[in-house]
Amino acid sequence: MARIDATSMELTEKVVAINRVSKTVKGGRIMKFAALVVVGDGNGTVGFGIGKSGEVPDAIRKAIEDAKKNLIKVSLKGTTIPHEIVGAYGAGRVLMRPAAKGTGTIAGGPVRVVLEAAGVKDIRTKCLRSNNPYNVVRATFNGLANLKSAEEVAAKRGKTVKEILGEGGDK
Repeated sequence: MARIDATSMELTEKVVAINRVSKTVKGGRIMKFAALVVVGDGNGTVGFGIGKSGEVPDAIRKAIEDAKKNLIKVSLKGTTIPHEIVGAYGAGRVLMRPAAKGTGTIAGGPVRVVLEAAGVKDIRTKCLRSNNPYNVVRATFNGLANLKSAEEVAAKRGKTVKEILGEGGDK
């Protein structure tokens, strides 16, 4: 999972969740805001970040800066993903299945935001277990980061792409 430089990219930013958090101290409660933001170029590069501050705009700004430091490159096959995968983080599980062209993004909430930022247009997904946006976003990232294209698998096994995809004809 190689890190990507975000300085020359045109990234779109999308706020997934804003949460009011509090810390109890001797003098009472201190209220702050936590923001979860996803950034992506719509062409296979996506990242997420979390920022906390006393004001919402500052929290969002910090989250965007954090997201730009955590960009990953996603293996795509046209407008979908190369194979089915389950991403996991904590109690969150996200099942992602490739779909035919024209299907659209069948996903809910945080998963949809991540996939649209990554540039995935045709996919079917299902959130399993947790629906906490932080865990769902991290589980989606885990799944996307573990996707392997046919070329990567063929190179790793020392075979051709046709042998991997079963188009050899010698069966």
